Amino acid sequence: MLKLNKKLSSDIAANVQLSLSYEQRVKSRLRVTLSDGREAGLDLPRGDVLRHGDVLCSDGGEHVRVVAAPETLSVVRTSDALLRARICYHLGNRHTAIEINSIFISYQHDHVLDAMVVGLGAQVSVEELGFEPEAGAYSAHGQYAH
Repeated sequence: MLKLNKKLSSDIAANVQLSLSYEQRVKSRLRVTLSDGREAGLDLPRGDVLRHGDVLCSDGGEHVRVVAAPETLSVVRTSDALLRARICYHLGNRHTAIEINSIFISYQHDHVLDAMVVGLGAQVSVEELGFEPEAGAYSAHGQYAH
């Protein structure tokens, strides 16, 4: 079985992909199936979170690109900057991992949080998307740790 134990720069070419949910991308030890059907094992340093586009390498030099697998997410789209800020504040106050970008805010689907966001005045849709939450203020040197 292929053992993936190094993370490389994302600009390195890789023909094989590894599709993982966010929950899987925070694990350092995991048995996985690659896009070409082969079994592989992750053996990475603890605390290292894999991001969409990262490239993993085996001792033999084989490269595999990480892909954020589609997950069921709650998605909020609003052009109201104050409302966006309030939503991010209230979700963060509940220690909820959120993805913030220029188009939407998303979090792993939770009907209770959806009700809170609707109560703040926004609309929530449930969608299947890759999830790339914020790394957090204390992540070191651009590493993504939760």
